[in-house]
Amino acid sequence: MTAAWHASGVPSLSEDLDFRGLISQESAGLRPALDAGGLTVYHGIDPSAASMHVGHLIGVLTLRRLQLAGHRPIALAGGGTGLIGDPGGKDLERPLLTREEVEANVAGIRVQLERLLDFGPAGSPVGAILVNNADWLTTYRLVDFLRDVGKHFTVNQMIAKESVRARIDRPGQGISFTEFSYMLLQACDYLYLHDHYGCRLQIGGSDQWGNITMGLEYVRKLRQVEAHAFTWPLLTRADGSKIGKSDATGVAWLDPARTSPYALYQYFVRKPDDEVGRLLRVYSFRCREEILELDAVTTERPQAREAQRALAHEVCALVHGEAEAERAQAAAAALYSEEIASLDEGLLLDVVGDAPSSVLARSSLETGYPLVDALVAAGLSPSRSAARTAISQGGAYVNNRRRAGEDERLTADDLLHGHYVVLRRGRREHHLLRVE
Repeated sequence: MTAAWHASGVPSLSEDLDFRGLISQESAGLRPALDAGGLTVYHGIDPSAASMHVGHLIGVLTLRRLQLAGHRPIALAGGGTGLIGDPGGKDLERPLLTREEVEANVAGIRVQLERLLDFGPAGSPVGAILVNNADWLTTYRLVDFLRDVGKHFTVNQMIAKESVRARIDRPGQGISFTEFSYMLLQACDYLYLHDHYGCRLQIGGSDQWGNITMGLEYVRKLRQVEAHAFTWPLLTRADGSKIGKSDATGVAWLDPARTSPYALYQYFVRKPDDEVGRLLRVYSFRCREEILELDAVTTERPQAREAQRALAHEVCALVHGEAEAERAQAAAAALYSEEIASLDEGLLLDVVGDAPSSVLARSSLETGYPLVDALVAAGLSPSRSAARTAISQGGAYVNNRRRAGEDERLTADDLLHGHYVVLRRGRREHHLLRVE
């Protein structure tokens, strides 16, 4: 795996992580250890849902990068810490999940992790490991926890952490003892993984730095070993909101039942030019030269959206496989071609999901429904005369096939899957007719 990494032309792992903007905060002595390889590294995933979203994907893909460079990754599903709730990056106390909800969420996340990391054969020195911190955190007795763990940390230390101070300083809200104790549980994770797997590196988002450094100090203090940590900066849009949330529909999930492969593809295709370079560095495994070339194309020919399409295809292939990525790419192209008629029903509805829609009575097609009337009713033309002009000038389409006759009509032969007609006026104005 190390040889494949060096074939990319990157002289060292730490330099590549710098190029990708993936090191924001770091512990002393990190870089020589990173570049030497052979570390066991862990990253925790919060099981607040039964699927990860694209925000979680940053950490998992960073684990994958480290694995390709010769480190052994541990993906930690927070079945134990998930019962408590992390105060980092949150304005309000999170609702507590039941044990059954957390266990179900962990099960869903496990399936996704196994597609993104190489778990290899048993005994592989770099084969990924999957653990659930409920296995050890839920076995602690309260008094033992306070004696064995709590005595090693001061309240002064804990209050000084940004994730805690931000909540304490917020008028009328504060922080519960439950969430206040979260960083101690995370410190226990680092020590447990060090003792059982030889883990000496933890990674996470920059909002986790306070929690991570508590674990780092705990391992160093109790085991007198050199332990390490680094974080990546949170990805945000121009308005300061986190990248990982879909602009229109909420979270962009990795579970295809929540966010289809086509929708995930479109999520990245639609990224603005001023974000795509950063996202390519974080989500893509393309080498430095390829990324810089895509940066140049974005500057010189932004209308081509080549970087966005490259990013979308790669992420979709990583999450759902190459076949689904090809299918999503073909579906995106079909939105403006006659190939739209060949899409299966589910993918067709995905492709036109953002278009306005209306219902047309099936009886309207019996004698043929005038295309002029259809364009007006769909809001694609302001009047019948404007609709006639659009048709005569070749700007009206039915299922992406140009219709330019003087008396064009919709009939049952135009139905896709027996229920749909896709109308288009000009280059981008679509409308979906649902025939019932």
